[in-house]
Amino acid sequence: MSSSTPAASQDISIPPSVITLRRTAQLEALYTIIRDKTTSRGDFLFYSDRIIRLLVEEGLNHLPVVKKTIQTPTGATYEGLGFEGKICGVSILRAGEAMEAGLREVCRSVRIGKILIQRDEETTQPKLFYSKLPPDISKRYVLLLDPMLATGGSAMKAVEVIMEHGVPEERIIFINLISSPEGLQTFCKKYPALRVITGWIDDGLNEKAYIIPGLGDFGERRYCS
Repeated sequence: MSSSTPAASQDISIPPSVITLRRTAQLEALYTIIRDKTTSRGDFLFYSDRIIRLLVEEGLNHLPVVKKTIQTPTGATYEGLGFEGKICGVSILRAGEAMEAGLREVCRSVRIGKILIQRDEETTQPKLFYSKLPPDISKRYVLLLDPMLATGGSAMKAVEVIMEHGVPEERIIFINLISSPEGLQTFCKKYPALRVITGWIDDGLNEKAYIIPGLGDFGERRYCS
């Protein structure tokens, strides 16, 4: 990763549709571990999974609910809540697959789709190479999973694919570990009704469009280190 100074992000406002995890000392400690280049693969897996679990839990907080009345084992009536509709996950390959386990730990038997997007070397634009989505995805709320949001190109293409399958923009929640302010601005400008749950907003992008300070290539550190 380059150590070049990132573009000044202080002048870039964060869109109102972006929700971040509360910056506790524990959360910052977790991010410090996964950012450290000397962290072992085992520790990277363990601590990034902890953050992913927190992100998925926060994502579920933003799903609509309805009132639900149940009977408890004591015979009492309880006025509670239930989720309004069904959900599914969609991971952007390959790094997004790392977030699937965290979603399954929270939502039993959840359906998960996959989208593979890579840059077209001729046009430099993100190009869809593969997608497999639940057949009833248009009737579900979608949690879109990808650890890093840099320029936002892949995420915007993924949303485009999901919406082409009948999912309204406002029923998609994008979940990621680290975002750049520039990527958030671009992404949310195109999809203002879509909510973004991110664990941390970094300083910005360098001249190679790497997130700074970042944590390197998430997929490489997750699967290959």
